[in-house]
Amino acid sequence: MTLKDAILKSLDEIKGLANNTEVCNYIIANKYYDFKDAQTPASTVSALLGNFIRNGDSRVKRVPLTSGNFTYYLTKYEQDISLDALRSIRSIEEVTSGARDIMAEKVSKYNTFEERSLHKLLSTYLKGVDIHSKTIFHEQSNAKDSNQKWIHPDMVGIRFLNLHTKASQAFLKAINSQETFELTAYELKKEIKSDYDLKKYFFQAVSNSSWANYGYLVAFQISDILIDEIKRLNQSFGIGIIRLKANPFESEVLFPARHKKLDFITIDKLCKINRDFERFIEQIEKLLTANERYITALEKELLTFCDSFFIGEADIEKYCMEKNIPVEKIGENGLE
Repeated sequence: MTLKDAILKSLDEIKGLANNTEVCNYIIANKYYDFKDAQTPASTVSALLGNFIRNGDSRVKRVPLTSGNFTYYLTKYEQDISLDALRSIRSIEEVTSGARDIMAEKVSKYNTFEERSLHKLLSTYLKGVDIHSKTIFHEQSNAKDSNQKWIHPDMVGIRFLNLHTKASQAFLKAINSQETFELTAYELKKEIKSDYDLKKYFFQAVSNSSWANYGYLVAFQISDILIDEIKRLNQSFGIGIIRLKANPFESEVLFPARHKKLDFITIDKLCKINRDFERFIEQIEKLLTANERYITALEKELLTFCDSFFIGEADIEKYCMEKNIPVEKIGENGLE
């Protein structure tokens, strides 16, 4: 286990706010990492915690303290952190132009990787923000009409609303079960390099996400000269934009998607023509209507059904090398 993985595992088990010393002590107590001859292991942990923030890693957030230091937590436990603490969170943008230059050098104009190779990276990013995702294989649809492809998203995702009491969960389900979850459609592309690409892919995302609460266009490479036009389209049509990175935890939501109501007619149509999508909806329905005693088992069933994802960064780097996905090497102390 790398020290970064040990930090993440510790924060996951702490399930709350912790400063660098507390995280370090937890790692040592549980023997997650051998600091060997390091004289100041807490300082090493502090530096790596800072790297999560500087690199835009979506898994970790921090809260500034009056002493000038920080306390950290995992994003997936954000709803469990007190509101007073969260109000003091500051948005920190510390990605240097040097790091961006390194990434630009690593990315070739002539990528040889397959677009579908990006799905596991996206599912890893989504799992980090508590979204279960599933690839929808267009080729498995039984519709003969080729125009049907314009209602297929590449991937679908679901986020369940985290309510803390049984009473509130039952009450909200009784009022409107739709409000206990959010469905998102993702259109995934290798690159958006021209205005033609942008318009084509953007309106494909508009069509393919018409049924969902949110729609996102995701791309591994996005030309910076298109940002103004992307912003205009986002404001007009509500489709969000995600820049996917080789280290998926550092992916960025450039523009958030706008919420809309579910279109059950289109959902029904997708269920009829695509078994993957139908099974995804069936899994959600079972979870929403299940007796409490079966919830844990059904959650595990959903996790098994959905796309697999990475946990450690060593596996991500190996996968990217095998799939010819341009990657920048992430060392213990940041970019190398």
